[in-house]
Amino acid sequence: MSKHGRILVAMSGGIDSSVASIMLHEQGYEVIGLTMKTWDYASSGSSSKETGCCSLDSINDARSLAVEYGFPHYILDIREEFGNFVIDNFVEEYLAGRTPNPCVLCNTHIKWEALMKRADKLDCEFIATGHYAQIRQENDRYVVSKGLDNNKDQSYVLWGVSQYNLSRTKLPLGGFRKTEIRQMAMDMGQIDLANKSESYEICFVPDNDYRSFLKHRVPDLEDRVDGGDFVLTDGRKVGKHKGYPFYTIGQRKGLGIALGEPVFVTRIIPETNTVVLGREEDLHKSQAFVRNHNLIKYASIKEPLEAVTKIRYKDAGAMSSIVEDGDLIKVNFEHSVSAIAPGQSAVFYEGEDLIGGGFLC
Repeated sequence: MSKHGRILVAMSGGIDSSVASIMLHEQGYEVIGLTMKTWDYASSGSSSKETGCCSLDSINDARSLAVEYGFPHYILDIREEFGNFVIDNFVEEYLAGRTPNPCVLCNTHIKWEALMKRADKLDCEFIATGHYAQIRQENDRYVVSKGLDNNKDQSYVLWGVSQYNLSRTKLPLGGFRKTEIRQMAMDMGQIDLANKSESYEICFVPDNDYRSFLKHRVPDLEDRVDGGDFVLTDGRKVGKHKGYPFYTIGQRKGLGIALGEPVFVTRIIPETNTVVLGREEDLHKSQAFVRNHNLIKYASIKEPLEAVTKIRYKDAGAMSSIVEDGDLIKVNFEHSVSAIAPGQSAVFYEGEDLIGGGFLC
């Protein structure tokens, strides 16, 4: 009988989830490892060598570690579910003129749900991942807070996890720095693991070229959208573009147009295949609205609440006031912020704690 009960650990084959599984094993949990196959490169049309969490090498690394430490390991093929939800949404968002946030959708709607479903079948009380974030129970809520290592903090992508799923989740790396995790791997004799490189790409866009990915997924896309108008904020047409899905809010490079001064994409209008260009100051906004939100620290926000709002993963965040406004959350920024991109996540913090988040309208 294990000391702490049975726990299902998501193992990608990388250093973080591997060390997490060893830590929990040594703490006395009955660990079961699970590697999820979400994607294969052949389906993307990529010629790149398959790497990252879905590669055969990574799956074998996870299995070998489980064998070494004497706990079971399973492989779960969720490619169909992943493709139907995450990838279809990715394409649909670009076709709607928005910039998607696939890692949030994957974490909250695919990985956590798939883990919970399998955990129940295996009689596991808890699940665990290698995310750098922390969870605590406070005032009848399960609260996510930032990981100790600010450079690795991953709380941003967890805003959509439900209270129930948080109640059954362990994040053993949240109180450590990445350098400490690498040293732990060294001390455990896992030299190759400690020296393993990390990938920061979207897993199903291995070469980070989302435009080629869209063309592969929608074969007639170029023919449908090529030749739309570039217009300035005053409505003047200044040139033709290659198709609105191939541009993002705030983009300056790669526009293929010279106007004698720097210009940026300030708006995308899919209905007319129009890309609006403007000066840098045209990107600045003092208010935003957020849809499909999930609250974590509080059950509701009926009165304005001071918060730091991050509008992209590596954003430092900006002081703001947030309040529920019907089905949306209204965000008023203390100082204007640049390049608010519809479709990206807006995530709200109170100190180190994650209040919640949603998708920018």
